[in-house]
Amino acid sequence: MNETPANPAKILVIDDNAIIQRTVQLALQELGYQTVVTGEIAEALNFVRREKPALILLDINFPPDSATFSGGLRDGFWALEWMRYLGELEGVPVIVISGDDPIAAKPRALAAGARAYLHKPIRKDELAATVAELLKK
Repeated sequence: MNETPANPAKILVIDDNAIIQRTVQLALQELGYQTVVTGEIAEALNFVRREKPALILLDINFPPDSATFSGGLRDGFWALEWMRYLGELEGVPVIVISGDDPIAAKPRALAAGARAYLHKPIRKDELAATVAELLKK
């Protein structure tokens, strides 16, 4: 059984799939982390500005953004680029999570500034090891 630290790291999970959200949230909570979950990129960007999480798990595939009325695609790569441009990611590691072909998606994620890539379905042991490694101080 994991001991919960007095001040657990806050991890932001950004994924539009409710099953992935809940599965990752429960796994991280079992490991003693505090989690915040959202399926909306705009909401995630606002949270990052307000709270600056210790780590972000970011999906790269999202449906077209109806808020822009143009159907413009705002995917995880767009969000990652935007957060880096605004300086919001300084000191915050990002793990890209995706069901896309890892041969193409992983190099693109790492080139975009992600510190790690996890392929869906995410294995709990791989999630735990990756998060622990990136949160080492």
